[in-house]
Amino acid sequence: MTGADIVAVTLDVDGALVCERGKAPYRTWARPTSAVRACGAGDSYTAALALALASGATTPEAAELAQTAATVATAREGTQVCSINDLRLELAAGGATLTPPEQLVEVVAFHRRQGRRVVFTNGCFDILHRGHVDLLHRVKRLGDVLVVALNTDASVARLKGPTRPVNPLEDRAQVLAALGCVDHLTYFDEPVASGVVDLLQPHVYVKGGDYTPQMLPEAPHVEAYGGVVQILPYVEDRSTTSLIARIRS
Repeated sequence: MTGADIVAVTLDVDGALVCERGKAPYRTWARPTSAVRACGAGDSYTAALALALASGATTPEAAELAQTAATVATAREGTQVCSINDLRLELAAGGATLTPPEQLVEVVAFHRRQGRRVVFTNGCFDILHRGHVDLLHRVKRLGDVLVVALNTDASVARLKGPTRPVNPLEDRAQVLAALGCVDHLTYFDEPVASGVVDLLQPHVYVKGGDYTPQMLPEAPHVEAYGGVVQILPYVEDRSTTSLIARIRS
């Protein structure tokens, strides 16, 4: 209607939706905060988006930078700006940090008390690819706060064989932390995530693939406390195993 090539629709505490002519909309996510009493987040968002685009960034890259700038502003009180150094430090921090599940219990409980819907998924996430990214964005849309639990290196080796994981736990976590849709990261050493599910009790437990709830060992644990199990299909022809096979061939 406006003739603009790019339109950014900010969604307050829910992040933003950036629409570019001829391309699929790109969604970013705001980091949940206990109370927002800041002024200047919109200005920080607009400035970062414009500067990033002027510097040659793609629209999704500019959108992520803009969301990060707004995050810096909303984490403070009063009239705030996000300096280039603030942005650099926030990006270096990598967003979500890898937290032991026992330490995440109170954090998740706080989100529930604030009325936020907690969604949870788990996996190896050894070599992050398009299928992973697509899945995590779709998982986040099912709620307000996304918790991702990673298999430890020993757990991955037991599941996938002695040559896996390709990337150690800390590296896998740091890559996932760069995704704006991921709010919290934790880990588990068991073959399945039932123990973490029992501790955190997310509203929605999500698994990607051709499963049914009856096939998932975690499902009875989720249903026992009144949670919901949701299955989302993978992007076709996208998997770490096939990617490794292509590299080796």
